Amino acid sequence: MGNPHILFALISALAGISCFIPYIHDIFLRKTTPHSYSWLIWAILEVTGVVAMLGGGAGLGIASLSVGAILCLFVFLLSFRYGTKNVTTFDAGCLIGALCIFIVYLLTHNSLLSVILVALIDIVAFFPTFRKVFAEPYTETKLTYFLSAFSSALALGALATFTFTTSFYLISLIFTNLTCGVLIMVRRKYTK
Repeated sequence: MGNPHILFALISALAGISCFIPYIHDIFLRKTTPHSYSWLIWAILEVTGVVAMLGGGAGLGIASLSVGAILCLFVFLLSFRYGTKNVTTFDAGCLIGALCIFIVYLLTHNSLLSVILVALIDIVAFFPTFRKVFAEPYTETKLTYFLSAFSSALALGALATFTFTTSFYLISLIFTNLTCGVLIMVRRKYTK
């Protein structure tokens, strides 16, 4: 494995898989209750991000996002049975926004615009989960968010071409996942 892009792609994909293991485990133990809207939005966004980043020349840098898209969809499906029932109008607005982003990409095929919109909607997609974590911090698995940030950081090293188009979404994922992990830790400290 002399090519560092292959090594980073492999490690980031493995880290991407590993971040879901504790989360899915906690879902089945009923310790974690996924928010269905967030997970559907993340699945849509990751698929859109993979396509847009490929268009921008990301190469193997999309490995962890591809794995993440599949696993986000799996968690979304689990949320029908094990997820929170605490869904608000705001959450529905976030879902509609994500669907609009996907439509914009389909209509424009502009990779740069799509990556910017995907990153912004991803941040908005975290709001239902942030809201839930603030009220119920023990209903999320903090390790998942820290491992997801780590996986995205490794994916940066796997990029065939490092440009704004190929890196911005990954950088935004690092930020949002670290923020969620820290929020879980802080809220758990002050909520017993």
